[in-house]
Amino acid sequence: MAAVGIVLHHEREHAAELARDAATWLSERGHEVRLPLRDAGIAGLAELGATEDTFPRGLDLAVSLGGDGTMLRTVDLVAGEGVPVVGVNVGQLGYLTEVEPTGLRMALKRFLAGSYDVEERMLLQVTVDAARPLAGEGSVSRTRVDGGAVLALNEAVLEKTPMGHTVRLGVSIDGEPFTPYAADGLIVATPTGSTAYAFSARGPIVEPTHRCLLMTPVSPHMLFDRSLVLAPDARVRIEVTGEREATLSVDGHNLGTLRRGDAITCTAAAGTARFVTFGPRNFLRILKTKFGLSDR
Repeated sequence: MAAVGIVLHHEREHAAELARDAATWLSERGHEVRLPLRDAGIAGLAELGATEDTFPRGLDLAVSLGGDGTMLRTVDLVAGEGVPVVGVNVGQLGYLTEVEPTGLRMALKRFLAGSYDVEERMLLQVTVDAARPLAGEGSVSRTRVDGGAVLALNEAVLEKTPMGHTVRLGVSIDGEPFTPYAADGLIVATPTGSTAYAFSARGPIVEPTHRCLLMTPVSPHMLFDRSLVLAPDARVRIEVTGEREATLSVDGHNLGTLRRGDAITCTAAAGTARFVTFGPRNFLRILKTKFGLSDR
């Protein structure tokens, strides 16, 4: 019997309906089902709730019911345990989801029968080097890995505070100083994240199964305004060098404020995000649909 976790969008009733249907279908067949505590309450499945620490342990599959944001949260919850994730698109077209709602039961049947593949995506590991706890740290829970680092599927961003001005950031790559930046911020992204915030900052689009680090400035106030595509084993250190504070966000979640002398180090994580697929995933077709591109 399998253990299946379900994570759902908190504001879409259709996601809650799908969660209840999937939980009933799985339980009737003897499989274990669990949800994070808040998700379980929203879906009316409180008896299946588990803390975020215990939720991923021993899971064979995690089902994400929502859009790309829900996929990011699901990956954050389970990637440390190597749990494969299948995304069900409850909303607009997403880059990360694999299945439409009407296909959820069939997707579960195929997974339980072993008729699926797993696509691995690079994860970013972000370590904070700060003289004191980050201002605001702890307001958002994120899975911690070795040394207190956090994992990201899309990106880590150091940028000006909401009411602040341009920040000054010093960048070192593999221990060698590169250049100081004066910008609204700097993004370090994975290939998966190349179509997220980095894309809006005019970074390159990278096929998501590729392995590399992307560093893209946000509104740079300097002559050098290009993105860098770095080796997958590169170590990127970004230090706050000016008096203005910078906000650290990981996959869209604010982790706190860094001050002068504080820094983050971004590297490829040892593990990967594991996405369940049921056939070839045509990234270019998804890209064309997302942006309304024509064939000619």
